[in-house]
Amino acid sequence: MTSDQTRVRALDVAQGLIMVLMAIDHVRVYAGVPAGGPSPGVFFTRWVTHFCAPGFVFFAGTSAFLRRPSPAGSRELSRYLVTRGLLLVAIELTLMRFAWTFNFDVINYNLAGVLWMIGWSMVALAALVHLPFEAIAATGLIISLGHNLVDPYLRGFGAAIAESPVRWIWQFLYFGGSVTVGDGGPRIAILYSLLPWIGVMAAGYAFGRVLSWPIERRHRACVAIGLAAVAAFVVLRTFNLYGDPRHWHPEQPLTFLNTTKYPASALFLLMTIGPLIALMPLFERTRGVVGRALEVFGRVPLFYYILHIPLIHAAAIVVSLLRTGAVTPWLFGNHPMEPAELPTGYMWSLGLLYLVTTVCVVILYGACRWWLGRSTSRRRQSEPVPPPA
Repeated sequence: MTSDQTRVRALDVAQGLIMVLMAIDHVRVYAGVPAGGPSPGVFFTRWVTHFCAPGFVFFAGTSAFLRRPSPAGSRELSRYLVTRGLLLVAIELTLMRFAWTFNFDVINYNLAGVLWMIGWSMVALAALVHLPFEAIAATGLIISLGHNLVDPYLRGFGAAIAESPVRWIWQFLYFGGSVTVGDGGPRIAILYSLLPWIGVMAAGYAFGRVLSWPIERRHRACVAIGLAAVAAFVVLRTFNLYGDPRHWHPEQPLTFLNTTKYPASALFLLMTIGPLIALMPLFERTRGVVGRALEVFGRVPLFYYILHIPLIHAAAIVVSLLRTGAVTPWLFGNHPMEPAELPTGYMWSLGLLYLVTTVCVVILYGACRWWLGRSTSRRRQSEPVPPPA
């Protein structure tokens, strides 16, 4: 959502990397590979994709800061965020719902997924941008890093909240689960509860000021902020001091990285956003084929997202045909949250998972490059022609 005049190459490359990691995770869904496990291969196949949602949301806030026409342009930016946010929510409940499932069982299953969460976080940011910058930054940090302080108290009221007529508000904000709209209406399965992510987007908005600094100062600040976040994660996690409801156990080393994503814990956010910030100088310097490809993906993130789910879903159908000569009905279940039980012998090997991911990413690169060229051409044609000197 950043305009050409305010683009930061590192931001585009970072978002492009997130897009590629996202493809790994979503191929994993249709491959029937579990979301983690004791095997290092399966564990890290899932773990590396944890950077996607935090990076997506944090950098969406950053892009909003870079997009604002001026410090006094809050009203225009707010209007854009509301419009864009509600559009993302609508896309989630229509196009993406079908892309994930290839079925029309809209009464029993609708997904409140990542676009839903980003959309409502944008709507919340539309209100926050009218506050002083320091208040926005403080709000983002307090919510994203401090919500684990009140988590035990909120869950202590669980029984009372469950009987409340407005319990759906608490479910959307923090507890998750599923919500039925009206009496016998469609059911929404909540993958991402909103509260932590509103904080992440506000913090990302504040980070936009860092990316507006001269490049050398920006790089020093990114390394300092990112490494400080990583160090805070290591200290807090090592001694199980704060920030995640699940403690790690030395006899199971992988549990050190197995932090809570739903709702996103403070340690989960430090573990993922910290390295992304620290790597911003590297993203700025990334060149060659890989750098150009990531930059293309990062410049058209919504187009990529809308296209990649049905492409991966269709690729899974092709794989099913090639492996068994038939399409398993499991592929038409309520993915990614509530599919049927995995058929015996269906799960792919990790090699096949990464092969299909590579093929899909190559196809997506061609499509995104075409869309970027088309969009750039249309934008240039719409720009007013300066009068002759």
